Amino acid sequence: MQDTDLIDILQLLNTDGIGPVTFYNYVRKAGNIKNALELAAQKRALFPRQMAEIELEKAEKLGVQIIAYTDKNYPQNLLELNDAPPIIYALGRTDLLNYPLSISIVGARNASIGGRKMASHIAYDLTEADVLTVSGMARGIDGAAHKGALYAKGQTGATVAVLGTGIDVPYPTENTELYHNIRDNGLLISELPLGTAAQISNFPRRNRIIAAISDGTLVVEAGVNSGSLITAKLALEQGKEIFAVPGSPMESRSAGPNKLIKDGALLTENADDILNVLSMRQNRTIKEQKTLSLPLDKPKNQVNISAHKEVSIPMSETPAENVRLIDLISYEGVDIDELLRSCGLSQSEFFAQILDLEFSGKIERHAGNKVAKIKG
Repeated sequence: MQDTDLIDILQLLNTDGIGPVTFYNYVRKAGNIKNALELAAQKRALFPRQMAEIELEKAEKLGVQIIAYTDKNYPQNLLELNDAPPIIYALGRTDLLNYPLSISIVGARNASIGGRKMASHIAYDLTEADVLTVSGMARGIDGAAHKGALYAKGQTGATVAVLGTGIDVPYPTENTELYHNIRDNGLLISELPLGTAAQISNFPRRNRIIAAISDGTLVVEAGVNSGSLITAKLALEQGKEIFAVPGSPMESRSAGPNKLIKDGALLTENADDILNVLSMRQNRTIKEQKTLSLPLDKPKNQVNISAHKEVSIPMSETPAENVRLIDLISYEGVDIDELLRSCGLSQSEFFAQILDLEFSGKIERHAGNKVAKIKG
């Protein structure tokens, strides 16, 4: 797409009173974006063209791609929405925008340790099985899912974060390091202009994108009136599969998933429950093998789905097998690759235990690919 076309789109889209639906109405009536601008100018003051040009220049300086709805790289699933964002800002691996299979994992911000572990472990297993994890980079379940995906495949796993802020605004600030890890190994996307700060009204709109670009949605811990259930509702309206992790009826954070299960969502205890459903949707017989092979250039309806070998990730708060590994970690920090070489564990066992230690609050990640023991 030519820069002039992107500037036309930015100018129309940022004009007061024009959202995605009105934008598309103008384009349909006028026949193209240039005529749509002229038509809109008859009724309202257009967003200054110079400001649109500046937005494009700022994006280029930041390494951010602005992908329009007419671009071949634009997520095809997203086009099915009548209010699909006319542009998305993308930072990272844009090849992930049309990945063959993806699952969104969402849930409570004030998640329990067990809930965060569950989300992280399922994301880890799905990524090992070449299913892309999508979430919103919020604290709690979202962040845990992203971390699990990034730990997979020997810390080369990819994940997609859909932001409710401008793509250049990490939020919440506690997830700034996670933001940079996703930028380097996966993909960050947003429909909001650069520099947009966090606003409550933007997050429900963000959720429709999370649901649309995924083939299904998993809810791990959520209240009955939470944004996570809004995401599940949107996914259901789009004909997507809904998965939910059950919990105790005495726990308020389980109310949302338990309600979804009562209403027909698929009870989910591990990644295999999701992979089996994806297999059935593709009308394939499940076979035993270590991983799924999903080449990016293969059409979705030709993907061979088969069950992966489950990676055993301990779920206890203080697993006995963690003792040796944590004894190798200092308070000052140790390089993860060096730790892997010296601990004698397989790669999958090693990252499983690292995840468990992190979410048990015993270690934390430091800059420079290090982990350190937490004092106290």
